[in-house]
Amino acid sequence: MTNQIKIAVIGVGRWGVHLLRNFLAHPEVSVVAVVDPHPERLAAIKQQFNLDENVLLTTQWQDLKKVPGLTGVAIATPATTHYDLIKDALQQGYHVLAEKPLTLNPVECRELCHLAEQHHLILMVDHTYLFHPAVERGKTVVQAGKLGDLRYGYATRTHLGPVRQDVDALWDLAIHDIAIFNAWLGQIPVKVQATGTVWLQGAGEQGSRGAGEQKDINSPLPQGLADLVWVTLTYPDGFQAYIHLCWLNPDKQRRLGIVGSLGSLIFDEMLRSSPLTLLHGEFEQQGNQFIPVNQKQVVLELESGEPLGRVCDRFVVSILNNTPSEISSGWVGTELVEILAALTASLEQGGQPVFLKNCSQV
Repeated sequence: MTNQIKIAVIGVGRWGVHLLRNFLAHPEVSVVAVVDPHPERLAAIKQQFNLDENVLLTTQWQDLKKVPGLTGVAIATPATTHYDLIKDALQQGYHVLAEKPLTLNPVECRELCHLAEQHHLILMVDHTYLFHPAVERGKTVVQAGKLGDLRYGYATRTHLGPVRQDVDALWDLAIHDIAIFNAWLGQIPVKVQATGTVWLQGAGEQGSRGAGEQKDINSPLPQGLADLVWVTLTYPDGFQAYIHLCWLNPDKQRRLGIVGSLGSLIFDEMLRSSPLTLLHGEFEQQGNQFIPVNQKQVVLELESGEPLGRVCDRFVVSILNNTPSEISSGWVGTELVEILAALTASLEQGGQPVFLKNCSQV
């Protein structure tokens, strides 16, 4: 097709290879270049996907400037590289789809969002869960009032690895659950708190953030990279969500729930055939006793479709229509980075509450 938009994929590691797969399958996309600093990865994906000889395979980002008519780039590189790559891409006139988080700094995020707007370009962040059929259906359930008065939320994201050396468990894992809670509630937190524990990578070791003298590796933060983090999010209406994050727990869980006066909604990613369940149930008071009534479990049917495929398609549609994605724009990505930055401040202060800017204190 002569009217296909031309896209380059930058970074074909664990996640980037899936972006490449989806863009290669998209009928309105022509993948014209792949960039990765590791030549062996380029050779592997050329064979894996039987790439055409016309597709540029290069270890140098700057080589993309030689590609005529390049429309957009998908960036799946370490978060520390995002700011420079995205800024350069926008200045070159390319639309950008960036792996989460947008950057590690809220100020940089806002700068990139303004730059995209100034150049009338799409800046979208790959918050894949926001395109998951279970999350989309869950949002309609919550916002339709099916749970009654909302009481609290909870989430657990644990597994045995992978252990990151560039960011802690908070930055590695929390963004998914925060994004889901924000989407389901239609709000962003006004106050956050976080506490954590370091076991594996203490201060002064590879990958640890911050300065200071060497301390006991088993003591709480601020030293080192937290392996275990407990998060509390407080929303404008007083609703609170609690998140448990750990990358050295063999009990793999990917579970999130919201509890209301009429029941609970559970998204359990480990139950692949039935990940979204509505548990009806409430109390009927009889004298000084509270009797459970109206108990029923309903497995909710979901639309089919790979979430990442939906992300890629939304990026293409946004480019063709020159309309930012409301679900996962650069500004949505910026909000999430601001929340993570505030949680980091709380973590480093031993769990002190941190209020987000431009929000009322609660």
